[in-house]
Amino acid sequence: MTAPGFVDWLLGTTVVLAAAAYLRAAASLRRRGDTWPRRRDVAFAAGGFAFLAALLVPVPGGPFTAHMAQHVVLAMAAPLLLVLGRPVTLMLRVAPSSVRRGVLAVAHSRAAVVLLFPPLAAVLDVGGLWLLYRTSLASATHHDEWLRSAVQLHVVLAGLLFTFVVCQLDPVRRRWNVVWRGLTLLGAGAAHAILAKTLHAWPPPGTNFTAADVQGGAQIMYYGGDLVELALAAALARQWYVRSGRARRFASRGFG
Repeated sequence: MTAPGFVDWLLGTTVVLAAAAYLRAAASLRRRGDTWPRRRDVAFAAGGFAFLAALLVPVPGGPFTAHMAQHVVLAMAAPLLLVLGRPVTLMLRVAPSSVRRGVLAVAHSRAAVVLLFPPLAAVLDVGGLWLLYRTSLASATHHDEWLRSAVQLHVVLAGLLFTFVVCQLDPVRRRWNVVWRGLTLLGAGAAHAILAKTLHAWPPPGTNFTAADVQGGAQIMYYGGDLVELALAAALARQWYVRSGRARRFASRGFG
């Protein structure tokens, strides 16, 4: 694991400030008598803590193993926890009307509609990983700090985008149904697992990691990715169950 660079510190500072603002907003909401489940506070704070730990805490093992552990936390586990906190919904409930209009304008913009198309989010996320690990890009990041920072930023933002799109807990202009999101998650999970399998056999081109180090990192990518994807699938299934239950209750009242 390389020493934290400028982008690492920038991301870490951003997450700390976001977590502090989130907890303050949630407390303000409760003081005025509104409800806001504390499990969302816990999820968002845990996501922020996991994010910081992945950036700053050394991981035992070889450099590729440490890198892959960081990837699973930064791009998969921490984004899921942050998204489960529903930060955009919280912002819309506590922010001044001018800020709410701005947030909604962004969320409902044409650009957001394009970015939140599930297959595109999957390509930006998992496709970026294929480009990183199956070309000489991974090797190049070891010799260029700015390139490494740019790749790190892309991996984090793409992971957040993909998780946001699959969960779709906050308000957006176009809501894709569970089938679209479920199939996208299934396809992305398969592509992620296949990439991990290829890394177990062939290290990233141009790198000189030991075979044991590469295989350890590939196993973390494979099994860690599976765990987070199962958690995403569970969140998706819960949404389907809750919404289908509401639809059945509404239909039964209508026919009663």
